[in-house]
Amino acid sequence: MSSATLDHADLLDETPAAKPARKRPTRDRHVTDFIQLCEQARDAGLMERDIKWYVARIVRQSLGYLAVLALFLTLGQSWWQLVTAVLFAFLCTHTAFLSHDAAHRQVFASAKKNAWLARFAGNLFVGLSYGWWMNKHGKHHLNPNKIGVDGDIDPGALVFDPENAAKRTGFAKWFARRQGAFFFPLLTLAALDLHISAVRRVLDRKQVVPERKAEIAMLVVRLVILPAFTLWFLGWGLGLAFIAVQVMALGVYMGGSFAPNHKGMPLVPKDVKIDFMRRQTLMSRNISGGWWVDAGMGGLNYQIEHHLFPTMSSKNLKAVQPLVRAYCAERNITYTETTLGQSYMIVMRYLNRVGLGQRDPFECPITAQLRSAR
Repeated sequence: MSSATLDHADLLDETPAAKPARKRPTRDRHVTDFIQLCEQARDAGLMERDIKWYVARIVRQSLGYLAVLALFLTLGQSWWQLVTAVLFAFLCTHTAFLSHDAAHRQVFASAKKNAWLARFAGNLFVGLSYGWWMNKHGKHHLNPNKIGVDGDIDPGALVFDPENAAKRTGFAKWFARRQGAFFFPLLTLAALDLHISAVRRVLDRKQVVPERKAEIAMLVVRLVILPAFTLWFLGWGLGLAFIAVQVMALGVYMGGSFAPNHKGMPLVPKDVKIDFMRRQTLMSRNISGGWWVDAGMGGLNYQIEHHLFPTMSSKNLKAVQPLVRAYCAERNITYTETTLGQSYMIVMRYLNRVGLGQRDPFECPITAQLRSAR
């Protein structure tokens, strides 16, 4: 889909002994341009890691967990504990954001240190497997919204590809036609699904899971010992209610933070190749809204910038946004940004239209052209 150009050939030496000029390797213009964008970001200091900022973030979250623990122990067997459950889910989601950043090597220069921070935060505090996350999320970043490759759009309770929706029958077909309306109710089960996927991954010996024993140990603490202590301390009735509210709130918050980034954006056929810049930009959506959106979504609201610079600290994504905007404007690349509320409406309408068997209503011209050419 992109036109390739040759760099200028070396000038010939005007002497009888001159050798024929050799053509330099062909480099795609889009690749060259993106390298220039990377250099601009690097020159602006936006690729530098800020460990102090992450340490402060970890300290704030630690104090938050201590405050929630104190509230939990103080309230005792009171139904106000359900508020504590929501606060705990809030903190777990922000720890998931931290684990996400570490998994992308944004915190430390050392890959090993980043991996352990992501593993510790994700397994012990959120209840998801770092090994599972890296496998799934890595494929997503390489090919966002690519059918058959990006696991985030694989058919499940929700279906994102009209062709898969057309194959459903009976209740599944009925549900798919109304799936947009069930979007938020299903998010209440998202955290439970993450927990189940984590356990399956670490217990499946056929799957490669680095530091498997450490992951299992941390998941046992988070998913067995912590719930058991909750039931012992609060009793069966209140304890089960606490666990249920915490799991549902975690699913809604996490799912509500990740879903707006790609859902409802163009789908890419498995056999279509697109250059890196367009692959990451056209399939991603930014969320505007000011500081509260920045804080509430942990930097995921700058999804375009994050996909272009996955190792850039989430702290710097806002600063690099003007560079990316200008780059896209100069090259007529669609840059999608909307509010959080509008993004949810887009996602729900998209899901309903997919369930009705309609083609992707948000298909970009480039992707449509490629599809028709195949």
